[in-house]
Amino acid sequence: MGEKRIRALLAKPGLDGHDRGAKVIARALRDAGIEVIYTGLRQTPEQIVTAALQEDIDVLLLSILSGAHNHLFPAIMKGLKEKGLSNILVIGGGVIPQEDIVMLKQAGIAEIFGPGTSTETILSFIKEHLPSS
Repeated sequence: MGEKRIRALLAKPGLDGHDRGAKVIARALRDAGIEVIYTGLRQTPEQIVTAALQEDIDVLLLSILSGAHNHLFPAIMKGLKEKGLSNILVIGGGVIPQEDIVMLKQAGIAEIFGPGTSTETILSFIKEHLPSS
């Protein structure tokens, strides 16, 4: 029997309507052998947490370009904690000012990746930081 396949949920919280970068990341993860579930655009924190619970994921990738990360990311982290999903690796990406990253990490986001980050960097981070089963 083979190694357990990593399951990833890629979500676009809030009113952000741009998902080209998210789709590029989804394809790179899939090509690396990771099972990817993409929630689509305009997801609420509650929808994202519910999907994470239902899909039994290992890693949650949040992509945002709208500027609402300081509100939405902590709300998602709170929801994950309330559902007993604190073991999920959560990373964020998008247009996020450097000065906001410390607060987001304090909220539980493991890492923030900005525009231009290579897919190899993201994949390496996931594989190195994924909690053991």
